[in-house]
Amino acid sequence: MTASSRHAMRHKLAIQLDPELSRQDGLTLLNMFIALVIVVGIVLAVLQTEPMVVTGNEHWFRYSELIFGSIFLLEYLARVWTSVENEKVKSRWHYIFSFVAIADLLAVTVAFSVYLGNGGILLRLLLLIRVLRLARLGRFSMAMDCIIEAVRSRGYELLVSAIFAAALLLMSSTLLYLVEGPHQPEAFGSILRSAWWAVATLTTVGYGDVYPVTALGRVLAGFTAITGVCIIAMPTGILASAFSDAIQVAKERHRKLPKILERDKD
Repeated sequence: MTASSRHAMRHKLAIQLDPELSRQDGLTLLNMFIALVIVVGIVLAVLQTEPMVVTGNEHWFRYSELIFGSIFLLEYLARVWTSVENEKVKSRWHYIFSFVAIADLLAVTVAFSVYLGNGGILLRLLLLIRVLRLARLGRFSMAMDCIIEAVRSRGYELLVSAIFAAALLLMSSTLLYLVEGPHQPEAFGSILRSAWWAVATLTTVGYGDVYPVTALGRVLAGFTAITGVCIIAMPTGILASAFSDAIQVAKERHRKLPKILERDKD
């Protein structure tokens, strides 16, 4: 095979693997296949935690691990080989030590985790990193970008909400410590112990494992519970408004994209 033919084959493979080199909208066929293999691998990893499913089928799970591991290894080597087709990559070593390449190598490692016992099965769930990485491509990238942009644009408001929540948490924990501590030292004997009750109440979870027994403590608990609803509503409203703005901007950008691509071709 000549150098020119190898370069042409490498370029075609790079287009299938690297979304920055592909002009098509959405995942390429190769990335679709890889994403499907990852999802199937995660499903099998979950099934392996159920003894009734594994018993008598150990060899099938072992074979599937070897198959998935081989696919991920070939994909990793292909990405390393084609990485230089992207102008942003200075060299293959530059790509190998990048975050995405390390994540790929980790996925290859955990794919062979069948030899590591139950700990390896848990490690296989790290393949979800690869799914999230591929999910940023194509149609899903707009949704992920909207989430990031919404959080970034409302960073100050969210910080204020977090500070208010932390202050209320500390105040509630302190008050319940002072009021309920003498009566329930196991649950409210310190501010740290009271903080568990305050977190469960402010987040409106209300496990019911710890609760005040004095009249004043119950009054304070009611005030904390009502305030907790406001605490949850504040960031929810902030993010809802931010998501709406970000989605509108993303839709407008998406409508303009075909016109820009046509202009570039001309």
